[in-house]
Amino acid sequence: MDIILDLKLLALLTVANGTPVIAYNILRHRFSYPVDAGLTLPDGQRFFGPSKTYRGILLSLPVTMLAAWAIGLEWQTGLLIAAMAMIGDLFSSFLKRRLKLPASSMAIGIDQLPESLFPLLACTGIFAFSAVDVAAITVCFFAGELLISRLLYKIHLRERPY
Repeated sequence: MDIILDLKLLALLTVANGTPVIAYNILRHRFSYPVDAGLTLPDGQRFFGPSKTYRGILLSLPVTMLAAWAIGLEWQTGLLIAAMAMIGDLFSSFLKRRLKLPASSMAIGIDQLPESLFPLLACTGIFAFSAVDVAAITVCFFAGELLISRLLYKIHLRERPY
């Protein structure tokens, strides 16, 4: 277990998943084009929902690439982590819509696991880390996201405390 590498990957997961939230707070609805273009499936629910935007995805990629470089990892690692985190986030939104949960609603586990596990599993070919590392980083991300979300709510950067 390489704790420094684990912390770097945890930081990149946080950057990748936090960038769209920060972008929303800065830009509000400017450049906010939904990835699903409003597509509604036969279940009556949007494919992803209105909160999954090209802006969030397109900003997460370069910001995470830059963060990777800044902490001594290859920019390609940052790109991979951001891309897989965004795919995980889209996957969780797709699941939440199928469960008829409203956009931006809380779903413990569904919200945190895909956006942390997908990137970590994608990185197993790059880094020699174990299932214990993946589990530890995922648990830390899970707990950290819940704590950070509450903090962001208290300082009015999130509309809900999760």
